[in-house]
Amino acid sequence: MIAGNDRRALVYWGKIIGLGVGLLSRNVWIAMAAVLVGHQFDRGFADRYREFRRDYGRTFNRRVGKLPEPYLRALFQLMGHLAKVDGRVSEAEIRAARSVMHRMELKPAQVRNAIRWFEDGKRIDFPVQQTAKTAVQSAARRAELRPLFLRLLLDVALAKPKLDRRERDLLWLIAQVLEIGRVEFAQLEAMIRAQKGFRDSPAGNADADRVREAYATLGVDSNASNAEIKTAYRRLMSQHHPDKLAGSDPDETTLATAEQRTRDVRRAYELLKARRSMR
Repeated sequence: MIAGNDRRALVYWGKIIGLGVGLLSRNVWIAMAAVLVGHQFDRGFADRYREFRRDYGRTFNRRVGKLPEPYLRALFQLMGHLAKVDGRVSEAEIRAARSVMHRMELKPAQVRNAIRWFEDGKRIDFPVQQTAKTAVQSAARRAELRPLFLRLLLDVALAKPKLDRRERDLLWLIAQVLEIGRVEFAQLEAMIRAQKGFRDSPAGNADADRVREAYATLGVDSNASNAEIKTAYRRLMSQHHPDKLAGSDPDETTLATAEQRTRDVRRAYELLKARRSMR
C-alpha cells in the first residue's frame, strides 16, 4: 500500500503537468484547458486507486481454477513476449513473472505450464494481437479480468528501472485489443509505479520486514498457501492460548509469556490475512 502523504501527492500530478503545458504554450485559454484536463485525470486516478486497492488482492486470491486456461495461457505468453521484445529477458522480469505465479497460488503443474507458455511467447513471430483477443474472449463474462490482464503485464514490464519504447508500444497494442484507453492505461501505470516506489522506500522496506516477521512468527514460508497459513495459526493458538494452561496452575511468568505469544501470533495472522485478502 502507499502511505497517506505519498498518495495525496500523487493525485496532483495531472494538474501540475497540465499547468506546465499551459505555461509553455503562453496562452491563458490553453493553460486553463490543460489544468482542467489534468484535474480530470487526477480525479480518475483517485477513483481508480481506491478501486485498485479494494479489488486487486481480492481478485488475485480467487482460486486460479476460476480463471479460464486460455486467459492464463495468453497472459504468460504475452508476458514472455513483453520481456523479450527489447532483446533480453532480465532477472527482474523473471522474478516479477514468478511473483505473479506465486500470488495466483499456482500448483506445481500449473507453474510448469506457465513457464512453458512464457518461453513460447518469446518467439519473434509470436501472434500478439490474436493472443490478446483470446484473452478478451475468455474473459467476456468477467469485465474485471481485462484491466487485471494489463496490470499483470505492467507488473512485469515495470520491474526494470526503465520501460523500453518497444515495450511501451507493445503494451499499448495489447491495451487497444483489451479496449482500454490511454487515460486508463496511464492511470494503471501510475498506480503500479506508485506502489513500486513505496516498496523501494524506507517505509516500504520496514513494511516488508513486518511481513517477513509475520511469516516467521507463524512458522511458515512466504510461498505457503492461505490454507497452510490458517492451519499454522490455529495450531499455534491452540498450543499457546492461556486457557490451555489453566489446568496446570501456571505461574505468572509462564502465563504472561503465553499471553504475549498469543498476541504475537494473532497480530501476525491478521497482517497476512489483510495482505492476502483472506476471508
